[in-house]
Amino acid sequence: MAKVGIVMGSDSDLPVMSKAAEILEKFGIDYEITVISAHRMPDIFFDYAKSAEEKGFKVIIAGAGGAAHLPGMAAAIFPMPVIGVPIHTKTLSGVDSLYSIVQMPSGIPVATVAIDGAANAGILAAKILSTSDSALLEKLKAYKEELKEGVVAKKEKLERVGFREYNK
Repeated sequence: MAKVGIVMGSDSDLPVMSKAAEILEKFGIDYEITVISAHRMPDIFFDYAKSAEEKGFKVIIAGAGGAAHLPGMAAAIFPMPVIGVPIHTKTLSGVDSLYSIVQMPSGIPVATVAIDGAANAGILAAKILSTSDSALLEKLKAYKEELKEGVVAKKEKLERVGFREYNK
């Protein structure tokens, strides 16, 4: 049963939102991914958000650009955490999306990551789920070590070859 729902307003958001799916796969977390427009198909969106708890979702990751109502509307309906991913837009570079998602009224919070930050949304969803899953928590700790080791390796390479060689 999927624990995380990933929803986006358009298939053009898929290159960004697929990064959340990749992270969830890395941690072995089941998810469902779909495209639903809150504006163009509100009845289908409403059914999706209303039935998400019954489907077993514990978290929804919602990506949207422009007016970006999808995450906020999901949070208004779905009783558990919603993570909003503002999608980069041509007109305002995603700042419009960011403001739309982060400026929710009191009582309807949406955890919001950076513009196009779907990978962090996946990590945040995993962290939320890890509060009741010790095996997942251990995977997250190992992942954090991997990140640290990656930075240490880069530092060592820089020290070994010097700045000019490192940039080649």
